[in-house]
Amino acid sequence: MISPKNTLYYIHDPMCSWCWGFNKTWKKVQKLLPNSINVYYVLGGLAPDSSEVMPNEMREYVQANWKKIQEKIPNTEFNYDFWKECTPIRATYPACRAVIACKNQNPELEIKMINLIQQAYYLEARNPSKDSTLIELASTLNLNIEQFTRDLNTKVTQQKLLDDTTLAKSLSINGFPSLVLRKNNSIQHIKIDYNQPKLIINQIIT
Repeated sequence: MISPKNTLYYIHDPMCSWCWGFNKTWKKVQKLLPNSINVYYVLGGLAPDSSEVMPNEMREYVQANWKKIQEKIPNTEFNYDFWKECTPIRATYPACRAVIACKNQNPELEIKMINLIQQAYYLEARNPSKDSTLIELASTLNLNIEQFTRDLNTKVTQQKLLDDTTLAKSLSINGFPSLVLRKNNSIQHIKIDYNQPKLIINQIIT
């Protein structure tokens, strides 16, 4: 349930590389937010389910994007061994459903699950497009892993993901990550600066 307070929507995907790069600044933004602002995470769903191996052209594009992020956002780490050790699949819906399945049991672990997925993908060269990887990550949390495994691919979980993607589209965003402030029944798109949290905060509290 979304709080009746003013809401800052954070539209993201756990396998979005720009979201990974934004992490440090985003954490600083949250610390600077006034208590009157409620943060609500929205799963944008970057890439739908697929079993097809990522073509070479897409692999080169994603790796080039990682390098671009490292140039734009200093100290952002990527483990390029992923491309040697894993068979990449262009599917982020499984990771999104894992966040929902975790949140279903304990909403307080939502962000922890997102962080685990990001660390597995970008630092540990593990593949979050695979259910087995997601179950392994969930098993490190205080969850009923049998329930998590069941919830991961249910119609209810998929519908919750589609509800999130519908909400993201209704907010008229252009990509991930995005920040949208709902305040006094009006919508304001917050311009993201990947290195300066105060430039973001100044848009929110003015």
